[in-house]
Order: sequence, then C-alpha cells, then structure tokens
Amino acid sequence: MAAPTAAGQDYATQTAPLPPPLAPSGREDDHPLLLENDSFAADFFRRTPIPTILFDGALRVGQVSESYLKVSGGCSAEEVLGLHADALFDHKVTLPSLGSVREALREALDTKRPYELLDEFQPNGSAWTIRVVPIFRNGVLQYIQMELKDSTEERQRQLELEERLYTNETFRILVETVKDYAIFMLDPNGNVATWNAGAQVFKGYTKDEIIGKHFSNFYGTEDRKNDKPGRELKDALRDGRVEDEGWRYRKDGTRFWANVVITPIYRGDILIGFAKVTRDLSERKKAESSLIEAYEEASKLKSEFLANMSHEIRTPMHGMLSALTLLLDTQLNSEQLELARVIEESGDVLLHVINDILDYSKLSSGTFSISHDIICVPDIVQSVFRAHEKCCKPEISLENHIDPKLPKAAEGDSLRYRQIIQNLMSNATKFTEHGYVRMIARLESETIESYTILTEVIDSGIGVPKVSSGSLFTPFMQFDNSATKKYQGTGLGLSICKTLAELMGGDIGFRANPEGKGSIFWFTAKMKKVKQLPPVDIVHEQIKELALHTPIVPFEDIKLAAVDKRILLAEDNPINQKVMVKMLVGLGFDSVDRAANGREAVEMSTKDPAPYSAILMDINMPILDGVGATREIRDAGIDTPIIAMTANALKGQAESYIAKGMTAYVSKPVDRDILVKVLLKCLTPATSD
Repeated sequence: MAAPTAAGQDYATQTAPLPPPLAPSGREDDHPLLLENDSFAADFFRRTPIPTILFDGALRVGQVSESYLKVSGGCSAEEVLGLHADALFDHKVTLPSLGSVREALREALDTKRPYELLDEFQPNGSAWTIRVVPIFRNGVLQYIQMELKDSTEERQRQLELEERLYTNETFRILVETVKDYAIFMLDPNGNVATWNAGAQVFKGYTKDEIIGKHFSNFYGTEDRKNDKPGRELKDALRDGRVEDEGWRYRKDGTRFWANVVITPIYRGDILIGFAKVTRDLSERKKAESSLIEAYEEASKLKSEFLANMSHEIRTPMHGMLSALTLLLDTQLNSEQLELARVIEESGDVLLHVINDILDYSKLSSGTFSISHDIICVPDIVQSVFRAHEKCCKPEISLENHIDPKLPKAAEGDSLRYRQIIQNLMSNATKFTEHGYVRMIARLESETIESYTILTEVIDSGIGVPKVSSGSLFTPFMQFDNSATKKYQGTGLGLSICKTLAELMGGDIGFRANPEGKGSIFWFTAKMKKVKQLPPVDIVHEQIKELALHTPIVPFEDIKLAAVDKRILLAEDNPINQKVMVKMLVGLGFDSVDRAANGREAVEMSTKDPAPYSAILMDINMPILDGVGATREIRDAGIDTPIIAMTANALKGQAESYIAKGMTAYVSKPVDRDILVKVLLKCLTPATSD
C-alpha cells in the first residue's frame, strides 16, 4: 500500500487534477480500511442517513454510505470502492460537482480543519453543503471524511431573505433620495423617526434638526391649538389610513399646500409607528385659484354682458310699448284696437320672459320664481290659441280642444303656464309646413287640494329624429347645427319649459305622433284649488277687478298732483325722450324740461331755488351718467326726488340705485301705471297705496 500523502506538501499545492488512483490489485491489503474496520464500523458507514464517503490518504474511496449512493446517481458500492476522487466525481456520480470537491478538499487540507462549502449548481436545482473533515496522525494525512447535506430549502430561504434585504435596501435608497415626496416615519407618539431628501427639500429641516421632534411642528398655530395632528393619528389608527389637504409650514415659516397620507405600521399586533407621505400641491392650488379667478372674471363678464343686453333690448322696447300705450289712448276702430291689444299682450309676455332670462341670479342658479295668483286656465289657453291664429300660415289648420272641466279659478302662475304653451305652439307651427297643429287642454286628475292639468300640442310636422329624442330638453340642444339649417333658434326653449313645468309640480315629455308624421309634446301642471264663489259673487268680483284696473282714479289723482309741477326728463335717446314727454303731458304735466345727458341735468337742476318737483333720470347717458349726475345733485344740497329710469333691470340694481341717492326706480319699458304710482309717492308723500 502506498504511503499516506503529507498534508500541505504534495496535495495542498496542487492546482492540477487530484493524484491518480492506485491500480486495484484485487487483494484485500489494497483496501486497508476494509481490513482495519470491524463489522460495526462498516455497518455504521453503510447505514448512516447522512450521505458520507471516507477516503484514505491517497484520496481513494474506502467506505461509502448507502444514503450517498442513493442521492448521487444510483451506483453500487462495488462500483465506487477504491476509485480515486477524480474518477469518482468526474465519471461515476453526479453529486457533488468535481470543482466543488476539489475546492473543499484543498481548503480542508490547507487549514487541517473541517471545511464546509455550498455546492448549489446542480442540474435539478438542488443545493448541497459539502463538509470535509481531514484526519491526521503525527502530521500525516490518514483519512478524509466527506459528508453531504441537502441545503435546498435553506438556500431558498437565504435567497428569499437576500431578495427581501435587497428590496428593502432598494426601497430605503429610493425613499432617502426621492425629492418629489416627503416620506418619513413617525414613532408611535408622533415623533419623527426617519427623514428623506424630499422632506428636507419640502420642509427645510435637516435630519439632525428634526429627528426626535414631534410632527406637529409642520402645522399652523390654529391646527396645533385644535390638536389636528393628534386627531389625524387617532383617525389613522381607527380607519387604517388618513388623508388630508391643507397648509403645512417650513422651517423658515413659509407655507405650502400639502396632500398628506398617514398610515399606521404594525409588526405583528404591535404598533411600531406611522408612515407619512407628503406631496407639495402648491402648483395645483395655484392653478385652481387661477381657474376660480378666471371663472369669477367670466361670471363678471357674463353679468356685464347680460346687463348690456338688457339695456339694448329694453331701450327700443320702451319706445315701442310706450308709443303703443299712447296709441291705445287715441280713437281706434275695433280692428285696430284688437291688433293693438295683441301687440300689447305679446309685448308684456316678451318683457316678462326677458326679465327672467336676463335676471343674473336666477340664470346662475337655474331657478325661476313662481307666482301664486288666481288664474282662469281656459282663458289662458284660448288667449295663446288666438294669438297663433292671427299669424299662422294658411297651409296649417289650427285646432283647439278645451276640456269644459278645466278650472275657471285656480292658484297658479299664468305667465309661466302661458309661456310653456306659447313655446310648444311656436315650435309646432315652426316645424310644420302644412297639415295641422292641435292643442288639447284637459283636466287629467284632481284631489281635494289641487288640479293636475294636461296640455298637449300635436302637429303633423317634420317630427323628431330618434337619435335626438333623448336629449330634447337639454339646454342648447338643436336637431340641426349645420350652416344650412332651415329652422333657426337658440335651443333653450324646451329646457326652460322643463324647468317651469317641474316648478309647477308637473312634468314634460315627447312622443311621436301615432299617425306616422309629426310630434306630440305634452306637459302637466298642478294648480291649487281655491274657494269657488257663487255666480253673483263672481259678477261682483269681476266688477271689482275691472274697477281696480281702470285708469280713471289714479289718472285723476296724478292730474291733480301734476298741477303747477315742473318735471326734468334726463334721457339721451330721442325716441324715448319724445314718447316720455307725450306720456307726461298726457298725465297732466304741462312743464317738462329735457336734458340730453347727465351734465345738462346737473346744471339744470342745481339752481337756487331748486326748479323741479321731480327728476326722471336715465342711467346710461353720455358725458355724465345718471348715477354721477345724482351724486353731484345731492352734493349740491338738492333733495328733489330723483326717479331712476333705466333699461338695466338685473336683480339688485334697483337697491343699488336707491343706495346711491335716488328716490325710486322704474324699469324700461316704462309701465305707465307703475310710473303713475311712483310719481304719486314722490309728489304726494303722504298718499298711501
């Protein structure tokens, strides 16, 4: 048998393959381990559950366990006993790899100590730990025991741990270096535990300055007084998360608009602190403020536009309706009088519609006022029908069906009810070239307290496309928006009708004409029942109503009040000036002076003594407007009643004119009855309504 190899002399310095195996002679003395070991030792090596190989000093296999043979490739003991380590690991077995064996052997022989090496590069993905134990006698290598341990699960856990550590480290680096977010930890008491670059940029504190301090340092005085920081931590514990937007403060006292998210962090069931993420939303806040300012500016421009439109529409209407009032005072034949009454009625409806559309507060809020007057429903329906009869195309047949059960007296809004019928009838006649337009008004139902009235307008016109029927009552909706469209309109009418119907407790809708062509628009309105008067009482009420509306009594009063009174009319529009002078003269004022602008009005009215009993002051005039003229007149100590007379009729303007020194307010177009009442109040202050 060859002499044992000295450790560190022949083998430890090798970089080439292991020493060649001794040629087996087949004699028992070629396997000294077999001769020296008794049956107990041999049985131990064979049956140990730990995969084990025992080499002699020349690195020949002397003993091998069955457990090793099983995991290393299924060889028998006879096939491997006596083989050199190189031959064994390079040709006979698959576990461990030759390179790992060589490395482990060299390290163990160099150090003369047990050595462990992880061999994880197995084809099946398993990992094994090689443990090499060198055994020396008098400094000479005698045996080498090699054991294998399956480390697959342990290695997998280690890899997973390394992955988590890597992930945590990556996250830590990300958190510490990100500058767009302030991300830091609080301890369970709310003290700052970590700090990142974003937090330092946002808040201005260095890590040494803020760690250990309470996070309430970032809140304003009012928030700290109300314990907002403490409440946020409690809310986060209760809900698992809390989010807030508000002002946060930097070290230098400046503030920024922040979005803050606080989340509690637990280890098991133990609270270890809170994660806090802060975003600087100052730019967004600035953009929102700009949008709000732009919206307010747009609203202001809209209001100014409406005021201007109100003035531009009302100015010519004033001249037209005032002239109509004077025309009605003349001797007209029956046909002329009827036409004049139609113009007057249509003008009144148009004026009321303009009042609502141009009322800024109502338009902004989408609401309309509903009055509760005693109205006669059949009369309203018949009035609208008659108006359309006079202007309807000859190709269209107008039909009217009024239910005799319709109430002659009910509590409702005649203007709004009339406005819806007027709109539906106008649409029907506009979109019908020939055929018929039929209006049906009937009592749909009634209760102890109210009537529900159904009104339908049926036509044989062009109808409504199916694609448009679902959005008929949407503002600005039109069937045809092309440049060549035949039928003009704003698309607001049906939307306004829907609002009005709902305000009257009803609904509105559309369906196709079952005759195959045309449309049916319908709406309902609820009207409250009123006490029905006996026939005799009705006659008395009608007489009383006529008496209330007759102009004789107030006209007599104003003519008496106008005696020896001198009036100044400040009006720049020549037509309106002419019409108003005629109206005032008709009321008994023989002395009416005219001023074409505010400067003339001031010069004419500030003489001593004050020459006028009342001043009718237009608001929009050249050189000096009515408000400026009023201010100068009042500054001159003149307390003559000044009546604002203007086409600017938006909500709140009357009050503003009174606050600026004017006595009363009359909107254009001027209603003569209202003007009479205002003049009576100004000229005879003691007179009651």
